[in-house]
Amino acid sequence: MSDKMKSIYLYTRYERSWHWLQMVLIGMLLFTGFEVHGSYVIIGYETAVRIHNFVGIAWLTAFAFFVFWVFTTGEWKQYIPTTKKLFSVVRYYGYGIFIGQPHPVPKRKEAKHNPLQRLTYLGLAAALLPVQMLSGLLYWTYNYWDQWGIKLALGSVAVIHTALAFAILIFIIVHVYMTTTGHTIFAHIKAMITGWEKIEEHIKIEEWEKAKPK
Repeated sequence: MSDKMKSIYLYTRYERSWHWLQMVLIGMLLFTGFEVHGSYVIIGYETAVRIHNFVGIAWLTAFAFFVFWVFTTGEWKQYIPTTKKLFSVVRYYGYGIFIGQPHPVPKRKEAKHNPLQRLTYLGLAAALLPVQMLSGLLYWTYNYWDQWGIKLALGSVAVIHTALAFAILIFIIVHVYMTTTGHTIFAHIKAMITGWEKIEEHIKIEEWEKAKPK
């Protein structure tokens, strides 16, 4: 197998802008959210609440635009789950990467995410993030529950919202680590800034997409 590298324009300006905007918004939500939760005192409870609410609405709006973009551009195909080469990818990150093996599923314009990423991002976009946003909206509109006929325990909503915040934090930590697993430590971060990604040429996309699940 060849280990030659070539550069391709992989991430559009919108994708890069969305990625960094989401990073800023989620970072602010976690920072203010944990202060509201009482984990520390830095900017004050009332200020943290105001910022958290404002940024939460901004995040929800940005996410709605992202969903619209995904379905109008056909990029939703990038998130179709598959088990093909899934265990090869898991084995690579658990073992192969440490002994210099090539990635079993190099990126291509037609498939920017490997099978493990597809499952992870789909779970985030279709389940974790929407539930987190919904629980946040419920928390924010608590004073209107009686008018709307909502019969929920505020404590349960708070627990769900906080638990999902920790889940998002864990994802971010793992995600940041994964950005260091390119051919250089900052290769993936550079790609998300410039849009250009260096990929391996040793396998064609059709070979793994048509392969039988392992």
